[in-house]
Amino acid sequence: MKTYFRLLSFAKPIEKYAIPYIICTIVTVIFGTLNLALLAPLLQVLFKGTGDADLAPADLAQKPDGIDDIGGWFTYYADKLYYDIGPYEALKYVCIVIVASVFISNLFRYFSQRIMENLRIHTLLNLRKSVFNSVMDLHLGYFTNSRKGDVMAKIASDVQVVQFSVTSTLQVAFKEPLQLIAYIVVLFALSAKLTLFSLAVIPVSAFFISRIVKKLREQAREGQQSYANMISYLDEALSGIKIIKAFNAVSFVKDRFNGESEYYSKIMRRMVRRQQMGSPVSELLGVLMVAVILLYGGGLVLSGEGDLKASEFITYIAIFSQVMRPAKALTDAFSNIHNGIAAGERVLDLIDERSAVTDKQNATVVSHFKESISFRNVDFSYGDKRILNHINLEIPKGKTVALVGPSGGGKSTLVDLMPRFMDVSDGAILFDGIDVRDISQESLRSLIGTVNQESILFNDTIFNNIAFAKSDATQEEVEHAARIANAHDFIVKTEDGYQTNIGDRGAKLSGGQRQRICIARAVLRNPPIMLLDEATSALDTESEKLVQDSLYKLMENRTTVVIAHRLSTIQNADKIVVIEGGNIVEEGSHQQLIAQDGLYKRLIDMQQFVD
Repeated sequence: MKTYFRLLSFAKPIEKYAIPYIICTIVTVIFGTLNLALLAPLLQVLFKGTGDADLAPADLAQKPDGIDDIGGWFTYYADKLYYDIGPYEALKYVCIVIVASVFISNLFRYFSQRIMENLRIHTLLNLRKSVFNSVMDLHLGYFTNSRKGDVMAKIASDVQVVQFSVTSTLQVAFKEPLQLIAYIVVLFALSAKLTLFSLAVIPVSAFFISRIVKKLREQAREGQQSYANMISYLDEALSGIKIIKAFNAVSFVKDRFNGESEYYSKIMRRMVRRQQMGSPVSELLGVLMVAVILLYGGGLVLSGEGDLKASEFITYIAIFSQVMRPAKALTDAFSNIHNGIAAGERVLDLIDERSAVTDKQNATVVSHFKESISFRNVDFSYGDKRILNHINLEIPKGKTVALVGPSGGGKSTLVDLMPRFMDVSDGAILFDGIDVRDISQESLRSLIGTVNQESILFNDTIFNNIAFAKSDATQEEVEHAARIANAHDFIVKTEDGYQTNIGDRGAKLSGGQRQRICIARAVLRNPPIMLLDEATSALDTESEKLVQDSLYKLMENRTTVVIAHRLSTIQNADKIVVIEGGNIVEEGSHQQLIAQDGLYKRLIDMQQFVD
């Protein structure tokens, strides 16, 4: 229940919805119960009108002594109407009252459903915002160790399950017990003896239902994990469709997805079988109870030993037959809540996940870069795997530092530590002499621009992709940045110019065009520090030249750290840092490193860099 109440906290301010919902529900329950209770005067009038009853006014029912004798009051007023205005007129009055009661009951039921739907949407909005905000605040290392499909399933599917199961249960938890109590009160008012007899059977029904839904929560959790796996496989298949087809791996991908889909279907069938068993079992038990009461109560009426008239007994049976409806709704809600709780636990786990990279309470806000970025005995590990070992490095303002070395040596990790995408395991990185862990992440990153090896673009217009980090950018500023990035000429030739939508991940553009859009985005931000992972090796000759030219323009008059793949970039760098196995093994200018005849010289000889 702790999980349930925590999920319910996302409905705040719940009183905005709860108070009007309670009022509407109370009115609905009162008039809904009255609809059935009015059967008594209706039947009383009809029975008298058949000619089988004595029509003498002397037979007028006695006025009841207390207000709790509901059957007596209905009989009294039905008889009074019958003898005062005649059978047909009495029948009209009873029908008008029934129609009015049904109208009021259904009107307020509609209001209560509207209110509950607003609460459901409000809860979904708050929950989805919370989980998405939590995900966006997490450090990059979390996404390295997590499956994207699992995160997507929690934000999309699990939140939806929580919305329907938890809020629906809230609705049932108030309305149905209230309706059940109203029915039982009327039944006691009609016949306490018969009601006590009938209620003795209800615990038997509850026992059978509890046995049916016992394992639903465990199955729900298993099903949601399987669904998350399916989303992961789907995301991988769509993202890598070209590679899948190129390696003739379509059958493998199909089998993997379909296998998980079949497993998910198997879990769902087991869950549905168990859930749906509750409804027919409760209905069967309800019919058995009505049959027993018919035999017992009907015998009393026929023998004249009971305290109910025939019209009141029929009304009693009609109301008692409805008792199982709220009981059945409670049973269904109890079955469904396990789904919601299991989904809720997964969502709350994501909300509770805390970023390993957080700002200190009084973090320093930096607005300028004045001196240097310094690595002091920096270590970094992914779990037990050591990536960087005792890195000592000075990056002076205005200089270009090239990082080179074999793949997997730790170059990208070193670059990611500067804007605090991750925190060092040991040692410190100093930004103008201040530990970056003492600087607010937002102010630090506002001074750093990034162009990655992979062109990260969004399904939006070219203009919005360039102006991504500067929402107030003007058309002139965006065009100026595009010209510096050698992108303006191809942009104006597209269908709608800067307002052309580039598709998912920029799919409508070529590799070189995507990269130049990314460079234009960095130019527009105009940061004093640039982190570059050159990405020209997969481009055609013309695109490569344009991208490389735009990268050189981007590096002008800035402090640049570049993971270098081109010999020209390396030779022009102020400092070259050779990294192997997480260690800096060489450091110096191009000529100095050639003279050392070490790893750098061997990499040059093996033509590891593009001319």
